[in-house]
Amino acid sequence: MISVNGKTVRDPAYQTDPARDAVFYRGERIIYSEFVYIVMNKPLGCVCSNDEPGERIVFDLLGDAKRPDLFTVGRLDKETSGLIIITNDGKTAHTVLSPKHHVKKTYAYCLADPLSEEDRRTVESGVELRDGYTTMPCEITPADDRSGTITICEGKYHQIRRMFASVSNRVTSLCRISFGDITLDPSLAPGEWRYMTDSEIASFGSLQNLKEMR
Repeated sequence: MISVNGKTVRDPAYQTDPARDAVFYRGERIIYSEFVYIVMNKPLGCVCSNDEPGERIVFDLLGDAKRPDLFTVGRLDKETSGLIIITNDGKTAHTVLSPKHHVKKTYAYCLADPLSEEDRRTVESGVELRDGYTTMPCEITPADDRSGTITICEGKYHQIRRMFASVSNRVTSLCRISFGDITLDPSLAPGEWRYMTDSEIASFGSLQNLKEMR
């Protein structure tokens, strides 16, 4: 059932070179890839963790594609939905998450109370959180007085919720819709996933995603 470069191979110890050898299983070519890149529409109630007893974790949604070396690029909290990237490419993930690189991440939000123009400008300019950290400037595009999109270039714990809380407001729903140039696939229902396209992989690894937010 196995052939390498057109010759049947029965020895399981046979060594192949992925760069040069053509490996077929039952007539279908097997393409080796060192890294795996997945995009998922994370549903509410799931955690981005490899080991969280008693919780539903995003990796369980991968089915047969689940493997122990996968991790999420950053995390969304349990009550935040939307785009997450799952990979085993630690070098690229470390680069895009590095504090010295400001990868833009956009979220659709809904608030409990109307957001005044003054409060919008306050949040956009950077606010001091309760732990003393001052956030970097962000961009808010309102759809109405309670909803819209917010683009940040950081990833502090519950950051967006804490930013709106600093102006006495409360986030009622939050969904990440983009990470750098990669956007949430509208064809993916909550909990669904797919492998990245070649263009998405190129975008994920491109330094173009690491431009500083002005």
